[in-house]
Amino acid sequence: MPSPTRQYRHLLALAAAAALHGAALAQTAGLKPDVDTSVSPCADFNAYVNDRWVAANPLPADKTRWGSFDKLSEQSREAQRKIVEAADQGAEHARPGSIEQKIGWLYRSAMDESRIEKLGAEPIKPELNSIAALQTEADVVAWLRKIHANGQSIGFAFYAGADYKDARRQIGFARQGGLGLPTPDYYGKPEYEAVRKAYVAHIAKLFELTGAAPDAAAAKADAVLAFETKLAAASLSRVELRNPKNQYNFVTVAEADKVTPHFEWAAYFKSQGVKVDKGFSLSQPKFFAAFDAQLADAPVAQWRDYLAFHVIDGASTYLSKAFEDENFAFYDKLLNGQPEMSPRWKRALDAVNGAMGEGLGQLYVKDYFPPEAKARAQELVVNVRAALKERLEKLEWMSPETKQRALEKWATFLPKIGYPDKWRNWDGLKVSGDDFYGDMRAARAFNRHYSLAKIGKPTDRYEWSMTPQTVNAYYSPSTNTINFPAAILQPPFFYAKGDNASNYGGIGAVIGHESLHGFDDQGSQFDGQGNNANWWTTEDRERFDQRAARLVAQADDYAPLADHPDKHANGKLTLGENIADLGGLNVALDALLKADAGKPDPMLDGFSREQRFFMNFASVWASSIRDQAQLLRLNTDPHAPNGFRATAAPSNMPAFAQAFSCKAGDPMVRAEDKRVVIW
Repeated sequence: MPSPTRQYRHLLALAAAAALHGAALAQTAGLKPDVDTSVSPCADFNAYVNDRWVAANPLPADKTRWGSFDKLSEQSREAQRKIVEAADQGAEHARPGSIEQKIGWLYRSAMDESRIEKLGAEPIKPELNSIAALQTEADVVAWLRKIHANGQSIGFAFYAGADYKDARRQIGFARQGGLGLPTPDYYGKPEYEAVRKAYVAHIAKLFELTGAAPDAAAAKADAVLAFETKLAAASLSRVELRNPKNQYNFVTVAEADKVTPHFEWAAYFKSQGVKVDKGFSLSQPKFFAAFDAQLADAPVAQWRDYLAFHVIDGASTYLSKAFEDENFAFYDKLLNGQPEMSPRWKRALDAVNGAMGEGLGQLYVKDYFPPEAKARAQELVVNVRAALKERLEKLEWMSPETKQRALEKWATFLPKIGYPDKWRNWDGLKVSGDDFYGDMRAARAFNRHYSLAKIGKPTDRYEWSMTPQTVNAYYSPSTNTINFPAAILQPPFFYAKGDNASNYGGIGAVIGHESLHGFDDQGSQFDGQGNNANWWTTEDRERFDQRAARLVAQADDYAPLADHPDKHANGKLTLGENIADLGGLNVALDALLKADAGKPDPMLDGFSREQRFFMNFASVWASSIRDQAQLLRLNTDPHAPNGFRATAAPSNMPAFAQAFSCKAGDPMVRAEDKRVVIW
């Protein structure tokens, strides 16, 4: 998945994948419905399409969610496992310095449990000793510069991205961070008191594992929470961060120094090997003012506790079992409700993907992405984009002036399918194969410098921010690109030789979804060149906002958990994804009907073309989720719960009601004054 510090709109919250209902199907097949006939599609379309699959596919103990996406994710993992295991076995005979050798050694070091266990906390002792030696504010600042240069974003984040006012060039972005709990709300609201107590216990446990006495560890934990609480008070919420105005604040170095008089930015940039030219984005100045206040006011001892905790916590999945178990107990079990830890090979594979994801993708596409799949996908992209253009041209609520600008943006879309035209170079990354933490630290620093080296250079629209083996897709407003990795081009999204209804209801809706992100509440604030620029008349924007507000209300009304009826989806947080779902499904249906114009309805498996279209769309959202995980996602996930996604867009479309002979008053038929039509 794209980095959360960068503004991409993607299909899922997780880099998950999908599998078909029932038995595995060939690429030449299509949707094989297994509907629950005890439920009317007009009453609950999600239950009608997905309940039987959910009942037959219980949640595995090492998962917080299990659905169509997640099941194919496991298939993708198995494919990648074969690649990394073969790379491990052949590492000694591989070309020295090759991708195969580096991936083999990374996987080998991650799987060497006996050595990892023997080392315990030793790998991070040099960093902890350097923290223990800090005596002054200047020492703290110097240490932060050094740790950031090594790829650890403690305190705040800094990365490269397209300038919001001139997307042709890359600049630096400094962004709020430094918190260990999911959102700022967790630090103050009474409803999260139990989580805060568990967090303090987690912090204390990690200090004990590195040698602190219990009383000292508890005091350190209290100090860390107090420190982060002050940062949280100055941090923007997830909803606030969705506003581009809160994502970009261009300043000169001198202007930035006025916000943070105790943190010299020129020295920071020099330590990162970066030249910022005219300036950079100090994206959330209120946060950085609070960060600077901590430099001035917080005792150095408190800084030492804060920094040490984040070093330990960030390294815990690369250390011995005691550290891994504690990390799992808090982040996975307590926050997400996951009963069991994933097996070692999956965790090792995650580490390889984190270190060399695109390199692994280069090996993946050789075996798992046939050329004919790309050719058929390109055809679907052309057809769906043509349907979007026609829909834009026919919009009744938009003025000709704004419509022309929308069409200009449409014309500059760049679709990318499968994998990069030019692969990334991994020369210079040195891994050993016998030092897991050391190898991951080396990869982290290598990737950090690779990213920051883009600052001051032209933006590359052809670069990918998602690996080929990721079953997902994304839109980037700063490059105006829609991106479809190789791994999503398989059932149930895509059948290389399958029926059109299945393909347009699957990958067609995904293509539409990503394209419509260019016109959602955020993407619509960027022009075709990727600049954050207004291309709307005031009246048209007001009309758009009024329509979007009705979609916000629909999501706000959705309560996904029977045991927590007071917990609802967040319509403002999920608005962009919901606009993309609704617009994307409408566009995909238009494309299907045009592609099949004049052809007889095949009526496959007793279902019409339109029925199969809507059913395949809903089927990809089949899932079960643990209550804790869903509650966390309601606070953090810009994607609505899957049950809402399966039903919300269809319920706003008269074509759905017509396809299933639904009547006014049925739950899946929105009243005209409640129905949302935007694009």
